[in-house]
Amino acid sequence: MEALKEIRAKIDQLDRELLEVFAKRLALVKKVGEIKHQQGLPIYVPEREADMLAARRSEAEKMGIPADLIEDVLRRVMRESYANEHEHGFKTVNPAIKKIVIVGGKGKLGGLFGRFLTASGYFVEALGSKDWDNAMTILGGANAVIVCVPIVKTLETIERLKPYLTEDMLLTDLTSVKRRPLEKMLEIHQGAVVGLHPMFGPDIASMAKQVVVRCDGRYPERYQWLLEQIQMWGARIYQADAAEHDHSMTYIQALRHFATFANGLHLSRQPVKLANLLALSSPIYRLELAMIGRLFAQDGSLYADIIMDKPENLEVIESLKQSYEDSLKFFENGDREGFIKTFNKVREWFGDYSEQFMKESRQLLQQANDYRHNSL
Repeated sequence: MEALKEIRAKIDQLDRELLEVFAKRLALVKKVGEIKHQQGLPIYVPEREADMLAARRSEAEKMGIPADLIEDVLRRVMRESYANEHEHGFKTVNPAIKKIVIVGGKGKLGGLFGRFLTASGYFVEALGSKDWDNAMTILGGANAVIVCVPIVKTLETIERLKPYLTEDMLLTDLTSVKRRPLEKMLEIHQGAVVGLHPMFGPDIASMAKQVVVRCDGRYPERYQWLLEQIQMWGARIYQADAAEHDHSMTYIQALRHFATFANGLHLSRQPVKLANLLALSSPIYRLELAMIGRLFAQDGSLYADIIMDKPENLEVIESLKQSYEDSLKFFENGDREGFIKTFNKVREWFGDYSEQFMKESRQLLQQANDYRHNSL
């Protein structure tokens, strides 16, 4: 026991030294953030991250240390670094922009973009649902107007902006559907127009590695500064046709949200206690439960609007019901071979992505497992 205590004491000392190393690294990250702010450099540089991780993995292997362990630790440290870097603010890409108005800027997502734009040196005002009597004053002199309201109110809000817009203003939106809002903006505004869809919620700690979809409208040279500003925050811009975007969102959002809602509804109707399910669950099932539960921690009206946005969504959801029925028949009929044959066909459809997803999920599962044991 004395030998064990001695070894544990040495481990504790090494842990304290690790803390000192982390503190020194975060201090250096702070300096990096200051330089990036001064030079107008983006928070996230994928080439730099990839090269650094490859080098550390190689060095770890030479020292007999599991490369995956080092990568896991470094990725967690980098996430903290990205979250801290934006505290220093960002360089203003376009100093000529004197005023930005976010319609819906008092909401969560609008507020998030307002904070990042303010941290980038822009003067930002919010136009809330109760501020329309003062719209002329709020929108007066604006160089850019960003619409960030619920889906069901987006088109009427854009229409309502028409009397206050001038040709030199940039008009954009942050709605999760793009075709109709983009068409409406182009219809009522003769100036620069672009449709944006942030593929994340307002609860993110950093925009590093987040994706913002861009659907071009009119005069892209007039809104290039905004795209560059978003990239400076660390986000990646993905260009897409508005109609193709909405088609993809049927599967990425509407179908997924409906399936998650249906799973949650089904569980809530079963004679089980959630606490017991969590206590007995494997890391993968806990993660699945977490993704279901995450949906119900948010606003139901948002998901209702996404799912009910267009007829195509309901058609695809109807096909999901058929897939459930087809899948159930394998087991009702005892058709084990038919199930395996279909399983293999689906695996062929996923192709190499299956192995990629297996690798990506390992870290998530380990984190879920660590959280499970820490919370018991």
